[in-house]
Amino acid sequence: MITDTISRRYFLRTIVAGAAAVAVPRLLYGGNRPAKKYNFLFLLADDQRADSIHAYGNNYIQTPNLDKLIAGGFSFRQNYCLGSNGGAVCVPSRAMINSGRSYFNVDSRMTGVKIMPELLRDNGYTTFATGKWHNKEQSFLRGFEIGKALYFGGMADHTKVPVVDLGPEGKFINKRVGEKFSSELFTSSAIEFLENHKEDKPFYAYVAYTAPHDPRNPPMKYRQMYYRNRPPLPKNFKPQHPFDNGHMVGRDENLAPWPRTEEVIRDQLAEYYGLVTHLDEHIGRVLEALRKSRHADNTIVIYAADHGLALGSHGLLGKQSIYEHSMGCPLVFVGPGIPKGGSTKAFSYLLDIFPTVCGLTGLQAPPGVEGKDLRPIWEGRADNVRDSVFLSFSKIQRSVRDERWKLIRYPQINHTQLFDLKNDPDELNNLADEPPQAGRVKQMLQQLKLCQQKVGDNLPLTVANPRPKQIDMTGRKRKPDRWQPDWIVRKYFETDK
Repeated sequence: MITDTISRRYFLRTIVAGAAAVAVPRLLYGGNRPAKKYNFLFLLADDQRADSIHAYGNNYIQTPNLDKLIAGGFSFRQNYCLGSNGGAVCVPSRAMINSGRSYFNVDSRMTGVKIMPELLRDNGYTTFATGKWHNKEQSFLRGFEIGKALYFGGMADHTKVPVVDLGPEGKFINKRVGEKFSSELFTSSAIEFLENHKEDKPFYAYVAYTAPHDPRNPPMKYRQMYYRNRPPLPKNFKPQHPFDNGHMVGRDENLAPWPRTEEVIRDQLAEYYGLVTHLDEHIGRVLEALRKSRHADNTIVIYAADHGLALGSHGLLGKQSIYEHSMGCPLVFVGPGIPKGGSTKAFSYLLDIFPTVCGLTGLQAPPGVEGKDLRPIWEGRADNVRDSVFLSFSKIQRSVRDERWKLIRYPQINHTQLFDLKNDPDELNNLADEPPQAGRVKQMLQQLKLCQQKVGDNLPLTVANPRPKQIDMTGRKRKPDRWQPDWIVRKYFETDK
């Protein structure tokens, strides 16, 4: 088994002997399996790269509360969003999280399938949500009975998020503009629920933040924190993507001019890191409220993000690619019976969360669930639940990777990339045209086709009339979207004039 901080033998010994790890609140961190049902607190970030956490090796970012959470639980360090059928990646990603199905087999509203909060509600759980639900109101109503400060949209100015509450009769009420910054607003709603939930019924609390999604306008304190010592460029920074990947223009890619410059990318990283650190502060608030509550010893915390983000990597800004930075995202489980300080590089998907929760509750996963129960990995009963990862974006990108090699295919331009991730984790050196790799490329293309068949993806990997591969974005005109605050418009858009 490939692991980071803990080996299979070590975490088995930890479970048996109860060896101490780090000094963190007992809520979260270890303990015996209780007789009653677990509660679940699911914290979901928006657009968070897996490497934007200090505990994951990023020395330029401050995330003390996430670091404590990770130290007290089990992390899946090669976790992925499987992909998307369009530019708003968070929509299918959240459908996959809540249904346990690949986006090829569930629509954005999760029509006709049993979703995670719905199953828990049907089996005696009180279900609560706050924050972003990007899969329409009807699917929300199937799953949740309590809702406070709900946002049914994709993105908004963090200082002006339009929200509603779910009334006792199943109607949305109290339509308003949030009076606090988004991360503070949603955290306060979650804390209120934790403090007021007195009944013996177990609960499922879903706290879906809109940070660190743009607009990247953290409170000034957090912006200045990183402006003073701007983060370095990513190792795979490029001024432009070297070819047309099929999604070179779009809302996300418009957030900085072409070619990308060191000054602009480092400023945007500073603003992004500010959002992450501000979010981390409020993660700490909700975890402290849980620690102080009567639910502390019986609650499993799940932390994840819906996908990653480029932010200058490969000359891109958004998440509309299947490089590691855009499809990789954090996934952490913390709580009773879960090893402390553990991590693995076994492959996981966000769609594994649902069947894992089913396993933790003793419930049968609904028919059609494609995800895998991840418990055998942290329990030491299995090295992995899959030996490869399939990634996809729209009709323009497909990929398969194993422990070392990753192949990406761009059917619309008949282009292939092959990366040796062991020696090139930043995906910089394309080996697809190297003669010694011809056999590997052929074999991995066949493997990619098998992955497609498994999920029902019928996209041809070659086209008869490919588009031109080369593109130059220099000087391309851009317009800000309506959610960007004035200072961002002045800083990143008015320079084009």
